Amino acid sequence: MRQFDYATVPAELEATPITNLLLSIREHKGRQLVLSQVKPELLSSLMEEAKIQSTQSSNGLEGIVTTQKRLKAIMAYSTKPSSRAEEEIAGYRDALSLIHEQHDFIPVTPSVILQLHRDLMAHTAISYGGHWKDSDNEIVSIDDQGNRFVRFRPPSALATPGLIEEACRSLNDALSRQACDPLLISLRFIFDFVSIHPFNDGNGRMSRLLTTLLLEKTGYDVARYVSIERLIEDNKALYYSALAASSTGWNENENSEVPFIRFMLGTILAAYRQLEQHTLIEFSTRPVSKQARIAALFQQKPGVIKKSDIQSNCPDISEVTVKRTLSQLVSCSAIEKTGAGRSTGYILKDVHALELFLQSAIPDSEPAIKQGSPKDKLLERMNRAEDESRDALYEDYDSFSRDIKARYGV
Repeated sequence: MRQFDYATVPAELEATPITNLLLSIREHKGRQLVLSQVKPELLSSLMEEAKIQSTQSSNGLEGIVTTQKRLKAIMAYSTKPSSRAEEEIAGYRDALSLIHEQHDFIPVTPSVILQLHRDLMAHTAISYGGHWKDSDNEIVSIDDQGNRFVRFRPPSALATPGLIEEACRSLNDALSRQACDPLLISLRFIFDFVSIHPFNDGNGRMSRLLTTLLLEKTGYDVARYVSIERLIEDNKALYYSALAASSTGWNENENSEVPFIRFMLGTILAAYRQLEQHTLIEFSTRPVSKQARIAALFQQKPGVIKKSDIQSNCPDISEVTVKRTLSQLVSCSAIEKTGAGRSTGYILKDVHALELFLQSAIPDSEPAIKQGSPKDKLLERMNRAEDESRDALYEDYDSFSRDIKARYGV
């Protein structure tokens, strides 16, 4: 019988490739936190497009498709589904929206998982939405010659409720105890969920919804702004190879979780990199704001800076704007307050946080950008950088794919 213990980290998951990925993700997470505190409206503008991409790609991985025009209309609630595929797309839309809006209040328990599955299937006529599978299932793959074969046999329908109950218990226990990195705990649970394959249909989509839920519950909000599902779809061959490699020996507790965990961590890191590229374009192509002029003084002048210093250097900036900007700089840990009363001053605390603030300190209105302007050149550089980053990511995936094939024969 499969055992679940997410509080204890296997030695193979403490190896350098995994820990390096976790450290890189934490660093990017910290940068995003600063950006969201300074200019949350810039990140929120990315949410709707990410939601459309996630719904399209997660369903597309299962062969569920519609036209781009119909997809956008369904996502905007401006039309009703007209086919089984569109019904399933509408269900994913609703479940994903619920997760984005209520993730802090959605516990990961068997009953909640059943409710999410019911929501996923709510627009269809099927009767098994919100119910565990009622017959044993199997995961079938196709080899290079086009022959179908059983790649993995999940646990029986009879054993499924108990296994989900135990996996959820172990997940919540490990997270509440902060036994190890919450990202590692969450992804190990997701892999076990996929392996249990608890439903007659919708297991892949449910696993990706639960991934988003756990990412957001544990503070990794990147899935709100960049589609994890789209990145998985872009690399679906390796996604399925990683699943296959990690599945071998799962029922006997003899499998390696490394291929799946490494793939998912690489995908999450790629999402953070993509988010930074998007926001850097936005932050770097706007006129210099009053906020930025105030913040720049902490780069130019060492030591304590008082409000009077700022008003002397920037006489056109109102006292209200100065107070608001200083408060924002303190809240994002770029500067810290010293003294009290007339001796109150501010001193630089974190250079990196200050740089992020400077990138994001954008005025409320801006002039139109003319063709051939510095923005065009910057966009060209950023597009080139994004292409290079994507190429490097794919090269890493290619290397990882060769490693999987060499080690696990898939």
